[in-house]
Amino acid sequence: MATRTDLANAIRALAMDAVQKANSGHPGAPMGMAEIAEVLWNHNLSHNPKNPHWANRDRFVLSNGHGSMLIYSLLHLTGYDVSMDDIKTFRQLHSKCAGHPEYSYAPGVETTTGPLGQGIANGVGFAMAEKLLASQFNKPGHEVVDHRTWVFLGDGCMMEGVSHEACSLAGTWGLGKLTAFWDDNGISIDGHIEGWYTDDTAKRFEAYGWHVQSVDGHDFDAIQKAIDNAKKVTDKPSLICCKTIIGKGSPNKAGSHDCHGAALGEEEVAATRANIGWNHPPFEIPADIYAGWDAKTKGAKAEADWNAKFDAYAKAFPAEAAEFKRRMAGDLPANWKDASEKMIAAVNEKAEGVASRKASQNVIGALAPTLPEFLGGSADLTGSNLTSCGSFKHVSGKEPGNYISYGVREFGMSAIMNGMALHGGLLPFGGTFHMFSDYMKNGMRMSALMKQRVVYVLTHDSIGQGEDGPTHQPVENTAGLRYIPRMTVWRPGDATETAVAWVAAVEKKDGPTSLVLSRQNLAGVKHDPAHFSLIRKGGYVFSDAAGKADVILIANGSELDLAVKAAAELNAAGTKTRVVSMPSTNVFDAQDQAYRDSVLTPGVKRVAIEAAHPDFWRKYVGLDGAVVGIDTFGESAPGGALLKHFGFTVENVVKTVKSVL
Repeated sequence: MATRTDLANAIRALAMDAVQKANSGHPGAPMGMAEIAEVLWNHNLSHNPKNPHWANRDRFVLSNGHGSMLIYSLLHLTGYDVSMDDIKTFRQLHSKCAGHPEYSYAPGVETTTGPLGQGIANGVGFAMAEKLLASQFNKPGHEVVDHRTWVFLGDGCMMEGVSHEACSLAGTWGLGKLTAFWDDNGISIDGHIEGWYTDDTAKRFEAYGWHVQSVDGHDFDAIQKAIDNAKKVTDKPSLICCKTIIGKGSPNKAGSHDCHGAALGEEEVAATRANIGWNHPPFEIPADIYAGWDAKTKGAKAEADWNAKFDAYAKAFPAEAAEFKRRMAGDLPANWKDASEKMIAAVNEKAEGVASRKASQNVIGALAPTLPEFLGGSADLTGSNLTSCGSFKHVSGKEPGNYISYGVREFGMSAIMNGMALHGGLLPFGGTFHMFSDYMKNGMRMSALMKQRVVYVLTHDSIGQGEDGPTHQPVENTAGLRYIPRMTVWRPGDATETAVAWVAAVEKKDGPTSLVLSRQNLAGVKHDPAHFSLIRKGGYVFSDAAGKADVILIANGSELDLAVKAAAELNAAGTKTRVVSMPSTNVFDAQDQAYRDSVLTPGVKRVAIEAAHPDFWRKYVGLDGAVVGIDTFGESAPGGALLKHFGFTVENVVKTVKSVL
């Protein structure tokens, strides 16, 4: 019968063999964390390899994602659909076992990790989602939402700023079902970390409000005792500091950066086999070791027990059970279509001339009663982003709710929202100034990479925001977001376009949405209801001249009204001018060629107008067109004065049109 050391050594063998075959990877972390993994996955993790999507499974996050062979080994050994052939193709094209854990590649991988620190932040999101859903659905004697979140993280995660942001909030929120294991091996790629990382990590986490323990990361019993202690502390997240030896088992490279990010080499692999007593060929696992790891029977029973519990819940609370199933499936409410269409029509009927940030708040307030999965928030700018409404209960410390003040933690907010979206049952949105999307850009990119429905509310969208000056006036940010694959960016030009954009964001299930919104008021526009479906296409003919147009003005956001006014002057002077509103270039580009040609007629000169960097618009206007934009930083002055100063005037638009005709 295999011993626990044998089971841990199976991880070491698979990790070093796969990395060696690929001649690429990071064997050190899997080899150093093998005992921790055995204790957690074999004796504490509640999961079912045959159903990786079981709603009440524990969530496991490998935040130090470079050590990806650790999770692939665990998935293979415990019975997930990760074969030995998959292991053998580690880091090869189209392999389930990618270089870093990739969400939706291998079953059982809960989130994409690799950019360090984001995995632990996702873990905070998972744990917060569990807490919030438990508060919404659990009833006395019927705790159907009751699972834990476990995170492995390394020194690099501890250094990255996003982990500080997220872990601080985890303590404030009292996430007692979150347990993190710090692989304290003292090594990063550059070598021994004492020259650049001297934090007292235990005291730092205690100051955050965490329960902290320190153990020998190679002592099975000590690790289990620490987990038992962590489970007893229900009002604090737990950090278990595990002192480990990176690359443990390697006689010549253990404890050094030589085994951090490179294959051990054939000779050292052979020496390691001898050193740990692993007398089996590469990629061969004995039957008794498979038996010792197999979690299929235990996992099936855990899920069956929960199913029985949920059946009893459904009998006692049928409406709540149906709602839980709907939300975990990511489906919209049955009345969504009717409610959203009525909301758009009502917004259009009022035709208010308000800032799009205010129009957005009105939409949030109108949709919130229909969408109990809404989880709003803002990075300390609720009163400026206008992301809250009367339907929300604000999270206060350890008290749950459905609106979160994240504090000045933009990056942490984005990564936490990713974890919430991945968990399921919630539709998170979070606000900040558009300029500060730079702080959370990588988290936004991860939303798109993982195809997660996260909504970013980005207000104060241009130099038009005014007096705060160039540090707060985005110029290049909107274009940058448009270039992220699967990120849909909307910059609506009026209240109705804002309403349509929000509905599109809610309905998009395969990626995130950025709503780029103004501080200043926009023109009040009452659309022909036929426009509603055209707005959904991302770009449409807003107004047209009689006969074939001489020029097409393309605009969005606050510049849409400028285009309309310039077109009126041009038409009066005999230049037939079409105005195209393009609130979402991403969506417009996805339309068929016939539709795009019907909006942007081939052969007709074009001028684009956006208070942002002009280069993005060259693909629409061509070399013989022009862009009224801004390719420098702004200034500090009232927004209206800045728009005039930088040429966002009827006079300059007309002048620019004449220059291309």
